[in-house]
Amino acid sequence: MTDSIKATRAIVQIGALAVDGFMLPDGDYRMSQAQAAGAIDEPPVYALRFLASNDSKAILGKGYTDYTPESVEVQNDGSGRGQTRINALPLELVAAYWLYRSHKGNKKAFALCWAILTESLERRFDNAFGVTRTEQEREDLLSGRVSQLQSDLERLGEAYALDDVARQERDRYYAQLLQHGITPDAVPQPDTLIE
Repeated sequence: MTDSIKATRAIVQIGALAVDGFMLPDGDYRMSQAQAAGAIDEPPVYALRFLASNDSKAILGKGYTDYTPESVEVQNDGSGRGQTRINALPLELVAAYWLYRSHKGNKKAFALCWAILTESLERRFDNAFGVTRTEQEREDLLSGRVSQLQSDLERLGEAYALDDVARQERDRYYAQLLQHGITPDAVPQPDTLIE
């Protein structure tokens, strides 16, 4: 019987979102497939579908063709909470999945990606200008950004919903005209014009 890889668990704070993070013995980080999907309010199967899709190959390159999450045993920390095995995803895959789902319209993924990207840039600027912030200050900023973005997206979604209603109504009338033998886009012929 081969020895399985054992990972250690720690809570990772991403703004207001808290996830279980895992570190392998070689120092690489992992996140569970279930939490990667749950963080953006999707079922775990969505992450698995992404990994098997052509989209993941396009984003991550051919090296990730038909990537299967590795099953990793988690060291028992004595708390008794959580499972002992996870389907582990490298952080690069988690980020690609969130970015892809953001592109596909998942508002929570969009807000999370935007806030994390902004924080990453801000950390580099802070470093360049010698600005020091505590991790709590960074978490508070990130939480505020995610919350504000989600609120803005909801408001925008409602505005775009009006366009969707108008588009649906237009399509319904267009279909009714076609059913009655009228082609709305056709150029009227001179003999059919009313004088």
